Amino acid sequence: MKITESSQLGFDNVSILVDGKRWFPMMGEMHFSRYPKENWEQELCKMKAGGIDIVSLYVIWIHHEEIHGEFDFSGNRCLRDFLETIKKCGLYSILRIGPWAHGEARNGGFPDWLLEDAKENGYEVRTDAPRYLEHVRRFYEKTYEQAKGYFIKDGGPVIGIQIENEYGHCGGKNGDEGEQHMKTLLAMAKEIGFVTPIYTATGWGGAVTGGMLPVMGGYCEAPWDQRLTEIEPSGNYIFTRERNDHNIGSDHGLGAGITFDMDKFPFLTAELGGGLQVTHHRRPIASGTDTAAMTMVKLGSGANLLGYYMYHGGTNPKGKLTTLQETRATGYPNDLPAYSYDFNAPLREFGQMEDTYREVRLLSTFIHDFGNDLCDMAYTEQPGNPLKPDNLTSLRSAVRCKKEGSSSRGYLFVNNYQRRYQMAQHKAVELKAYAEDGKTVLAKFPARDINNGDFFFYPFNMPIGNARVMVDATPLCILDNGDGHSTYVFYKSAAQAEATINADGDLDGNKIIIITRDEALHSAKVMIGGKEHLIISDAEPVTKADGSVSLMFATDKAQSLTFRICPALPKAPEGFSKVDTDSEGFEVYESIRHFSNDGQVNLTEEDFGLYAISVKELNPEANEVYMLMDYVGDCANFCIGKEIATDSFYTGQLWEIGLKRYCRGELEAKVQINPLLEEDKEKIYLQEWPEMQNGKACSLRGARLLTQYDVKIS
Repeated sequence: MKITESSQLGFDNVSILVDGKRWFPMMGEMHFSRYPKENWEQELCKMKAGGIDIVSLYVIWIHHEEIHGEFDFSGNRCLRDFLETIKKCGLYSILRIGPWAHGEARNGGFPDWLLEDAKENGYEVRTDAPRYLEHVRRFYEKTYEQAKGYFIKDGGPVIGIQIENEYGHCGGKNGDEGEQHMKTLLAMAKEIGFVTPIYTATGWGGAVTGGMLPVMGGYCEAPWDQRLTEIEPSGNYIFTRERNDHNIGSDHGLGAGITFDMDKFPFLTAELGGGLQVTHHRRPIASGTDTAAMTMVKLGSGANLLGYYMYHGGTNPKGKLTTLQETRATGYPNDLPAYSYDFNAPLREFGQMEDTYREVRLLSTFIHDFGNDLCDMAYTEQPGNPLKPDNLTSLRSAVRCKKEGSSSRGYLFVNNYQRRYQMAQHKAVELKAYAEDGKTVLAKFPARDINNGDFFFYPFNMPIGNARVMVDATPLCILDNGDGHSTYVFYKSAAQAEATINADGDLDGNKIIIITRDEALHSAKVMIGGKEHLIISDAEPVTKADGSVSLMFATDKAQSLTFRICPALPKAPEGFSKVDTDSEGFEVYESIRHFSNDGQVNLTEEDFGLYAISVKELNPEANEVYMLMDYVGDCANFCIGKEIATDSFYTGQLWEIGLKRYCRGELEAKVQINPLLEEDKEKIYLQEWPEMQNGKACSLRGARLLTQYDVKIS
């Protein structure tokens, strides 16, 4: 969907509207002040390649005015340059201007001086106190100076503004007083110049919205939860009309519900957990499957915008006075790493593209071709669908459909995944989609086994040509063949031997192909030479700001690069040769050269928990070189000279660090590990505990390099 300064952008109670047409966008959070400026363009292009349309971002007050009156929007903190880069990459943006942000920042993003001023002068922050509003106005004005000229009305990328965050849920006022404060902030923002078609406010947990468009959230776990045990099954894996996630911010008190009329607003999400940022006391690992299943459930429950927090991890900037992370010492319930804000996000702290990136891309590929049509399909409750997540035996299902003439068309959603819990197996289930009355059968699908961990959705009465089609496979995308016909691509699960296509009518020259889920997971739709193509590869296709397409991949050995593409290319890309055409019509290309994993890394133990790292001979052609460290301990710092570059709380995962921001050819660094103790089991939740030696775990067991290449194919 193309939005310009002349577009009419708004919403009704169903979805966002662009010039009266429904728009289902994908949104992902990235914080410019937590990422090196020289890499913004590459990372934003990766976000777009992963399916993101809208970049949401906090302007974190303490990152810009840590010292009262000294504003810093330079370098990595330059909002203006970030918005310019968003525009260059063909993306849109929603600015989250606070003033309170949270975002695991110190004081929720408030500078220390603001809290000291409030204490000295006897006023309460996050209220209509005149002195507080004076400070907010100054911050808003400085933020506006950066954003001026980048609103959609000016031909820029900013289509919306979020006011405050979790207001009335995590701090702030409730009821009429809270609603009035949100209206005061909105009026101030508009007066200063923040004029956009959309104004949003977070709506979960009793938060007040001041009449703005509420956006919702959902996380697969709760690292802010103060318990040190496995927590109850997440309600975000249940199909329901309920939009509220009572787990978000549960360290501040259980959510009190919804303060707005859900019938008047569309179901939009802004904070689906793209991962989880671990806290010192609670360290769950969010997997790609955790995020994918939760997202599909939200989609099946009626969501018409999928927004991820975070979509891109980062590193906290250096403070002039303090470190800038949330801590218990600053009055918050959690201790966070001083620097790493990795979040196990789709794109991680150093831009790693891992399983969650591919899982989100899989759904976004579907959304881009089918989502606008899906908006009009209402959530339809299904008989037998459980409403409590601790029910691990009943099959969870939902339908989204709309009536057309005498029949209905839509999708049947099925989820048999619950993070960290075993779901019952369902043998030879004949899946049925029911109408709203719970009795009328809209569609039947062939019987199949549904195993623990399965989640999928099937279309029924999908219009393809002159036919109405039912497929027991999940739609991925539509490829325009350029001759007035299209190729519809579906994928089947690993458990299915084959998928069944039932077409009532003539496909009229259109084609259906079915690939495996693994192939779909490693696929991406791109434009080459003005024509749509589907690429399948272990490498990640990324379209650059200039329209060229490259493949990014990381290797730990010498290897060639292969990819499959459909439809055929007019000629082999430079540096590649065609080696085959497979049975599904995909051309197979292999690189002429082999790509090596150059570089050496050596470790020396200098003292208990202290290691010297020497990295040499990094390949200058590498786009990035990742160092993967296998350590055990409570936490660790990665130091260059006397400076901590980044840090880690141990989870059991490899600690991955991108080296290019610190060096080009060689690097001398140190790793300091704090021991994990047997008695820490009373203080810390880990999904799996390492083996202890004499009651301690504290060692760097090894390190290796991965070399990432960026290989142009068009």
